[in-house]
Amino acid sequence: MSYKIEIIQGDITTVDTEVIVNAANNEFWMGSGVAGAIKSAGGDYIEKEAVAKGPVMPGEAVFSTAGTLPFKVIIHAAVMGQNLKTNARLISKATVASLNIAEQLKIKSIAFPAFGTGVGNFPMQACAFNMINAVQEYSRYAKHIEKVIFCLYDSFGRALFQNYLDSVENR
Repeated sequence: MSYKIEIIQGDITTVDTEVIVNAANNEFWMGSGVAGAIKSAGGDYIEKEAVAKGPVMPGEAVFSTAGTLPFKVIIHAAVMGQNLKTNARLISKATVASLNIAEQLKIKSIAFPAFGTGVGNFPMQACAFNMINAVQEYSRYAKHIEKVIFCLYDSFGRALFQNYLDSVENR
């Protein structure tokens, strides 16, 4: 099965999907950035439940309830360890781990932020390359996912993700 990939700009906590993904550390403490926005919008319970499922190896993912947010679950992708550093391999692995959870839960739509580009200081263009390639590669194995959204916080990130997606779709 193949699914639709969309690039949007906005607040991931307001995206119209069944689940959203949190770019997390491997112990799932929710500080600032995407994690902070999710915790602020959905409540402390999200963090408590995620932390109880950690720690995991960087590149793995878990899920929690969505607190007061309207999603079925929040998937927490461990994009980095406690050193708050990430790399292309961890970003790709965490993307696939998130998609695996979505498939196991029979999720039809999922929204990702740009992994590792905040506190992890990973370059946005390299993030787009790694995440979009992982999502496209995974599409041939998906049975339930119908739509993947990349929700970027600013126009710079949205443009980089859109340009890369357009370049690979036009090959």
